[in-house]
Amino acid sequence: MYPYGTSSSQMVLRGVDLLLECIASGVPAPDIMWYKKGGELPVGKTKLENFNKALRISNVSEEDSGEYFCLASNKMGSIRHTISVRVKAAPYWLDEPENLILAPGEDGRLVCRANGNPKPSIQWLVNGEPIECECGRDWAFSKIAA
Repeated sequence: MYPYGTSSSQMVLRGVDLLLECIASGVPAPDIMWYKKGGELPVGKTKLENFNKALRISNVSEEDSGEYFCLASNKMGSIRHTISVRVKAAPYWLDEPENLILAPGEDGRLVCRANGNPKPSIQWLVNGEPIECECGRDWAFSKIAA
């Protein structure tokens, strides 16, 4: 069976297509089935190719990470290969921050929600200068000075 051994791993970037292969031979020719540990194959994103020897997952996202396995079987027996899939992602906006214009003395709140893998850190800047705060992705402030 290719890939060789009982397990392998693949890393893929968010948004691209992932191709997992499971090439097995035998007499009679084995049937190949694909599974995802702990759940179903991604709905609407998967396509079996090359007589089920390849599983294509379109536009992968972090939710597609996990363990996939192929099972090749015929009347003589079966063999299984597990592929651990990790999806990495550059930072992307969940809620992009918006400009905020306040008059002196007004309160304000800025929200910056981003995701990625690894999870991105968030840093706030005022006029290009980093500020010291423990504000995370929400920054609330009051009584703005002129």
